[in-house]
Amino acid sequence: MNSAVRDFDVLIVGSGLAGLSAALHLAPTHRVAVLTKRALNDGSSAWAQGGIAAVLAAGDSFDAHVEDTLVAGAGLCDPEATRFVVEHAPEAIGWLRELGVPFSEEDGGLHLTREGGHSQRRIVHVTDATGAAVQQVLIERVRRTPNITLFEHHTLVDLVTGTKLGLGDPACVGLYALDDETDEVLAFRAPHTILATGGAGKVYLYTTNPDTATGDGIAAAWRAGCRVSNMEFIQFHPTCLYHPHAKSFLISEAVRGEGGLLKLPESAGGTRFMPTHDARAELAPRDVVARAIDFEMKKHGLDCVHLDISHQPAAFLKEHFPNILARCLELGIDITREPIPVVPAAHYTCGGVLSDLSGRTDIPGLYAIGETACTGLHGANRLASNSLVECMVFARAAASAIAEAPARESAALPAWDDSRVTDADEAVVISHNWDELRRFMWDYVGIVRTNKRLERASHRIALLQAEIQEFYANFHVTRDLLELRNLVQVAELIVRSAQARHESRGLHFSRDYPSLAEPTAPTVLAPPAS
Repeated sequence: MNSAVRDFDVLIVGSGLAGLSAALHLAPTHRVAVLTKRALNDGSSAWAQGGIAAVLAAGDSFDAHVEDTLVAGAGLCDPEATRFVVEHAPEAIGWLRELGVPFSEEDGGLHLTREGGHSQRRIVHVTDATGAAVQQVLIERVRRTPNITLFEHHTLVDLVTGTKLGLGDPACVGLYALDDETDEVLAFRAPHTILATGGAGKVYLYTTNPDTATGDGIAAAWRAGCRVSNMEFIQFHPTCLYHPHAKSFLISEAVRGEGGLLKLPESAGGTRFMPTHDARAELAPRDVVARAIDFEMKKHGLDCVHLDISHQPAAFLKEHFPNILARCLELGIDITREPIPVVPAAHYTCGGVLSDLSGRTDIPGLYAIGETACTGLHGANRLASNSLVECMVFARAAASAIAEAPARESAALPAWDDSRVTDADEAVVISHNWDELRRFMWDYVGIVRTNKRLERASHRIALLQAEIQEFYANFHVTRDLLELRNLVQVAELIVRSAQARHESRGLHFSRDYPSLAEPTAPTVLAPPAS
């Protein structure tokens, strides 16, 4: 057992756009540790296709971007947080360009595309693989920055607070992490910890997220004593590729932004259907489009619907969507000649750990940024391409707050209790529980909800929690156990938040409460006092 405590100025959990941006901002003045449970590039940021929203065009304005965000957020966006992000977005794009991100250009300037819910073209992108291009540049820069130490294949076990140590100061003093390669739980200590672990899409059976999206930061912050907000608002991306050999492959919002049309399959008439659901048709916000597809699939008994952009010239598609075109061709789908089969899938966790404009949480010394956080920007539904810019704006804000924070000594961290044994049956049980959780969350807490479905989900979650806690308390921890523990905790928070909202708003649609309720407010859950 390696009992030595690893000391740093700042601990960052997560290696997506939020975490790596924060690390680069802090590195000139702080010793930074970046912990990520797999390789640096295995998070959701690298999967982002569409782009990053920012006001850069002559005819656009901050007010227009703010208004589009507020409309998509269905009355629950925080106006101050929204304006804060929108006004700092161009600066964030400029920073990425300085680092060398090769954004797509046209006529000597940035090429701006348009996505659902936006009134203007304001999406900067790197063809249709923006996240991957940005991550590649950040990873190369981080790897050669002396003050940043990388701990890949280290899974967050739990945060350590003064409260947990029996001290008077409730501040976060560090964390425990499982080193997957040595199978040891290590202690990390720092006066500042940033959670940038992404969302929780893997709580659902169908998702566009990578396997790493298990809600680790949200669950850990909740256990440490932080409030969470708006967890009922899970964004289902309308267009995930439907194919037996394709896992979690997203068909970008930009395909509809560039003229893609949603149609029924030929077996159901082959007609376009979005204009009958919303005047904005294919450019309606994601929640509207996802519910429309869900409705048509159930109405006609379909496994999928079709997204058709074959009317655009082949050269246009090769230029703007090279990765989507190539992936579809691998599966025998030529998007220049035929439509793409698509289904909705869990995509983005709009809620998260309640945080302020500097990324601060309820616990001193603990910050949450990116998809892990609930800043108030997204409200009841995230506007397309607002997520990556939120990562960068709050990474810089959190780094600035840490730089200005008074010095604070960290308490001593005891070594992890490694006396627990390994159970041979644990892996099988965890696998079965994971599958059960994802299936009943999809069935009962999906795009359309009812009181009865939520009650059924709540009952099953309670049974799983008791079983998982027994494993966690008595047996040696594994990454699979830790991820399942976090997913079940996040599932409980989603269900409790959904049960608390007696209306249909944004991404939360209830058959028992189909109308809007006024006035409305964010859903905030507080953990029990420890």
